[in-house]
Amino acid sequence: MDVSPAALVDAVVQTRSDQVDQQVQIRVMKKAMDAQASTAAALLNSVTASLPLATEGALGTQVNALV
Repeated sequence: MDVSPAALVDAVVQTRSDQVDQQVQIRVMKKAMDAQASTAAALLNSVTASLPLATEGALGTQVNALV
């Protein structure tokens, strides 16, 4: 099997380029996930304020359920 040096170099350059593209995509994805996580945490923290339990009736006297 005869492989030309130019083809080998081209394959190596293409592989490295693909790796860089993948690293950039992963970093963008991680930043997006971090932003979503902080937004979700902020929303959950704003919702979980202390809500009083119901004092009478069959529902709402044991568990707060916010829908």
